[in-house]
Amino acid sequence: MGGMDATTIPAANLVAPTLDEIEELARAVQARLPRAFRARAMEVAIRVADFADEEMLADTESEAFELTGLYEGVPLTQKSVFDQPAGPDTVWLFRRPILDEWAERGDVTVEELVAHVTIHELAHHFGWSDDDIAAIDEWWT
Repeated sequence: MGGMDATTIPAANLVAPTLDEIEELARAVQARLPRAFRARAMEVAIRVADFADEEMLADTESEAFELTGLYEGVPLTQKSVFDQPAGPDTVWLFRRPILDEWAERGDVTVEELVAHVTIHELAHHFGWSDDDIAAIDEWWT
């Protein structure tokens, strides 16, 4: 976000990050995870779209502005060597719902919100419990 201190500037005065900038923020989250999780997290693809597609919304029974992120894949706790993956495990981030939540909250930076959503979706990949998530993401507590 161009080096701006988002904690001191109202969200209304900031330029919304692009799809690529949100992806960069999410990749930085992957790289900062504790060593025990980092390598496996880096194997998960990150994809960013403005909104979830119709199939994703139907599968999650969500509205377009409700869904900030989605994990597509088989959790590590359920994988088998016999699984034939149809594609990479993927964390989807949805820019417009994230930006809406960011603007509505007004008490977090967009970087913090992207980190929170990314960690939540990676939790599905790792099969993490609520306690596991809380150890990494203070928002969960």
